[in-house]
Amino acid sequence: MNSKTLRTKSVSNLTQEMKDAQSRLRELRFKRSSNQLKQVREIRDVRRNIARIKTILGQKHTEEFIKAE
Repeated sequence: MNSKTLRTKSVSNLTQEMKDAQSRLRELRFKRSSNQLKQVREIRDVRRNIARIKTILGQKHTEEFIKAE
């Protein structure tokens, strides 16, 4: 997922996407442990997407805090 598209989404959409990505990561890890996962690279991609979402959420919270002051 692209950072530009994530920045246009609302906080509630981002939190939902993060929950979806975390459940996807959990599924991929279970598949890897049972040797059913063919492309292990997917785990890295999902982890990076989660990191992007968390970063953007943090930035949005900081912006809201600054606006509140």
